[in-house]
Amino acid sequence: MTIDKRKYLQPEMVAKLNNLSLRARMVVEGYILGLHKSPYHGFSVEFAEHRAYGPGDEIRHIDWKLFGKTDRYYVKQFEEETNLRTHLLLDTSKSMSYRSGKISKLEYSGYLAAALTYLMLSQQDAVGLVTFDTRISKFIPPRSTPAYLNTILTQLDNLNPGKNTDIGPVLHEMAERIKKRGLIILISDLLDRPESIIEGLKHFRHNKQEVVVFHILDRQEQQFNFSTRTKFRDLETGETITTEPWQIQENYTNLIAKFQNFYRQHCRDQNIDYISFFTDESLDLALNGYLQKRQRLG
Repeated sequence: MTIDKRKYLQPEMVAKLNNLSLRARMVVEGYILGLHKSPYHGFSVEFAEHRAYGPGDEIRHIDWKLFGKTDRYYVKQFEEETNLRTHLLLDTSKSMSYRSGKISKLEYSGYLAAALTYLMLSQQDAVGLVTFDTRISKFIPPRSTPAYLNTILTQLDNLNPGKNTDIGPVLHEMAERIKKRGLIILISDLLDRPESIIEGLKHFRHNKQEVVVFHILDRQEQQFNFSTRTKFRDLETGETITTEPWQIQENYTNLIAKFQNFYRQHCRDQNIDYISFFTDESLDLALNGYLQKRQRLG
């Protein structure tokens, strides 16, 4: 019986696997299988050993055996061509623990960070991890060795919700600490002062870093689809409010749309890639976003 690994792009299926290393591998393998099966992506995954033949490449570097199998031209790629350095900045504040279904924002973000780490190291790119709430709790500098996978996955496998959120100062601190240019990926629900976060992202752009923002939300946080009188509690401040949801739904959804549009517009102004996700959406959306950025960087 053949298992269709593409099902592991669904977060609820990933959650059923018993360890994070297996989760990361199955997500990436399912994603690559999906690329081969689907013609609409417009790009492909070439790992570090090969990349697509292009103008200026020497014919003597074409892998003819691979051409015989795929009917496509690939050239052998050398390690010095794959030295992108990526820092994954993962928000672990209390608000990330929210869930309306089976998967919390923090769990979804952990699966995503694990899959990205697996994919980057498979491409022999260097990847590091930063976890934070009001301050940086863990900083693992980027490395490109395969054994580094366990170092990062061990940290991701032990994620716990931290304290309140204070993203802006953390971004400024990391912008000062990261000296070499590369790619910054922020994974967060961005539930903090938007102006402060944008200023922190600008700091990275001022330092010539490339930046991708993965905005993670629970679907209920956007749709506010509650049908009965409900008591809401702020996970970080503990403040509560009891209300009839229909009375505030329109104003709430308008505010959330304005909130997302603020990030979308200001990120676009700074040439920052902004992509939003719900925790019930397929993980291939995020991998697509990363690989599109990776291809543009060369």
